[in-house]
Amino acid sequence: MSSGHREGEQGLTRRGLLGLGALGAASAAGVYGMWKAASRETTHTVSGTPSATGPVEPAPPSATPSPFAAVADPAKLGGVVPFTPGKALLGSYLGLTGMSYPEAVRYRRKQLGRDHRIVHVFYAWPDQLPTSIEGMPKKAIPMVSWRGPKYDKILSGDSDELIATAARRLKQLDRPTLLRWGWEMNGRWYEWGGFQNKRDPEGFIKCFRHLREIFDDQGADNVSWVWSPNWRSSPDEHWNRMEAYYPGDKFVDWVGVSGYDFDREKPPTLFDPIYQKYASRKPILITEVGSKDYGGTSKADWITEFSEYVAQRPAIGGSVWFDTDTHPNYPERWRFDTDPRSTAAYKAMATSPRFSA
Repeated sequence: MSSGHREGEQGLTRRGLLGLGALGAASAAGVYGMWKAASRETTHTVSGTPSATGPVEPAPPSATPSPFAAVADPAKLGGVVPFTPGKALLGSYLGLTGMSYPEAVRYRRKQLGRDHRIVHVFYAWPDQLPTSIEGMPKKAIPMVSWRGPKYDKILSGDSDELIATAARRLKQLDRPTLLRWGWEMNGRWYEWGGFQNKRDPEGFIKCFRHLREIFDDQGADNVSWVWSPNWRSSPDEHWNRMEAYYPGDKFVDWVGVSGYDFDREKPPTLFDPIYQKYASRKPILITEVGSKDYGGTSKADWITEFSEYVAQRPAIGGSVWFDTDTHPNYPERWRFDTDPRSTAAYKAMATSPRFSA
């Protein structure tokens, strides 16, 4: 999102921040065993070339990176949440006015004729991470976005037990789980970003690697790790380029990205910069996306353009809509069903073969 959208979020819990509602005790789906054999690590080298973060024109087919050209074994992509060639997971952060989370899930199922495959939930750094999520569809994959602290709290070792406890709790989910720690680190609006940590991207890398090492030590082998910058760096300075925060291929299973059309940006503008950097090495997960309504058919048209964009980018393995009208401090209703044409456009995307993973 933007720095303006992020104002006022510091210090809020996941419930106060995003209005998810209670997370309760529900039995896990038990699908973890189907995925457990997948490896979580790749062994290729780290690379990254600085590039502009401004508007990007749609890449012609010849300029679009060949998916996974640098990967020795594409079957291992995504870790325990594997990438499926030709298909994408459709997910959402779901928070609708007047509905509990289970009620909202049932409402969306009735509208779309299907469930979302990724369930996006947010947690503050000191929160206990979930061992179950009430109302989650049986075949859904949780994506846990876990807020970070300042780097010193991790690198000092003072948070090691907190991290180990979090690892043990996510292990109890007993299903493949996406962990998105410290998202949008290349923005100025979060305390775990480089801007608020003495302009030190290397500190973020050390934190990310430290977390993963502790999780591995705790046997949390149902977790796939998502590294997820914002589509545009703020401040837009060389030291703050997104690739300066990349922990390395060994530590990252999915490359994520947040992007919203706050200023009528088209999907290629939002997502091609990261696609062009990483699509030859990692599956791409659009971890937050939403569209504003500028009147007429603008929102429906944007959803259709987004669906077509994903269809043209084979390395995109999933997309998670910010499906809510309850976000504090901002009036935009990001939910997809703000008018019948937008609802129809989203349903067409949700029922397309591309989103059948």
